[in-house]
Amino acid sequence: MTSSSAVLETLNTTPLYKWHLQKGAKMVPFAGYEMPLQYPDGIITEHHHVRKDAGLFDVSHMGVIKVEDDPEHIWVLERIIPVDIKEMLVGQMKYGLLLSEDGYIMDDLIISRFESYFLLVVNAGCKYQDFDYLKRFLKCEMLENIALLALQGPKARSVMQSLCPKASELTFMTTSTFHILDKEVWTSCSGYTGEDGFELMVPSEIAVNIVDALCANPVVLPIGIGARDSLRLEAGLCLYGHDMDVTQTPASASLTWSIGQRRRKEGDFVEDEKILNELSQGTEMKRVGLKGLSKTIAREGAAIYDRGEKIGNVTSGIPSPSLGYPIAMGYVPTSLARLDTALEVEVRGQKYPFVVTKMPFLKQNYYRG
Repeated sequence: MTSSSAVLETLNTTPLYKWHLQKGAKMVPFAGYEMPLQYPDGIITEHHHVRKDAGLFDVSHMGVIKVEDDPEHIWVLERIIPVDIKEMLVGQMKYGLLLSEDGYIMDDLIISRFESYFLLVVNAGCKYQDFDYLKRFLKCEMLENIALLALQGPKARSVMQSLCPKASELTFMTTSTFHILDKEVWTSCSGYTGEDGFELMVPSEIAVNIVDALCANPVVLPIGIGARDSLRLEAGLCLYGHDMDVTQTPASASLTWSIGQRRRKEGDFVEDEKILNELSQGTEMKRVGLKGLSKTIAREGAAIYDRGEKIGNVTSGIPSPSLGYPIAMGYVPTSLARLDTALEVEVRGQKYPFVVTKMPFLKQNYYRG
């Protein structure tokens, strides 16, 4: 049996590890890293703080892959990420799905275009698998010695104004590089909470200086991965490995909107015939949002029932701090995916009422200018 200390020794740490400890963070294993679950104020306080002020997240566990911008690379990327990449403008970002050669979702990611290269921000648990997969088809580089930070919340823009006024002018899903503390910092207007906010890629050596400068503003609190999970679920955003994985396709995961318009017309991506057929004909199962009609929380793995018959499973579920009732995502037969369909979820041997509801559960507040 492996001791807990031995397990911890195998975990990676981010450039802000010691900073988290100094702030009183409770550290837990997540995607191969020691990450802050919460700080002394607790997950619920952190969640509400992001919704009304601004929170700072360490997301340095995620991967950043650099691909040179040339026609051959664009063709390859479009084969395995069915986004209209060719038409992207410099400074534009898009959400995309990295597809396996048989058309299933290997990961979801954000792709950004710069003057001479693309950056792909990929999930922590998939980054080495993604990198190895991409290397089979094109030249790419995994960026090292960086920290990734996310400043999120309705007051994030005013906080960014004090750190870098030009960066605070970015609108949702746009990006650029700016000089902050005499270093080049990749900055984007994006995030994983449904709120206005920014993500920064900074050299490791200035990471602590950047977070100290941001947290010097009284409206900013450090936020752990516990609140990050409840915030993203309220915003209707998937967590790879939970709400979708390599057994799902874009249609079954309810992510068909991520496929570019030109790609729908032209195809020319992996398993395009199958995927485009699913777009028009539908799939057997589909990811839906679920609203609890009691106080009982449906957690990941809970069975979903229709009139006594098991029909699916919950993939994520929480008691929503913002809404005051349980919410969840799960997979059900497409015939039962209509809004307001009454279902039940089994929790500790008893069944409780849930209803299919629209997502996001909470209005998104992205700044579009």
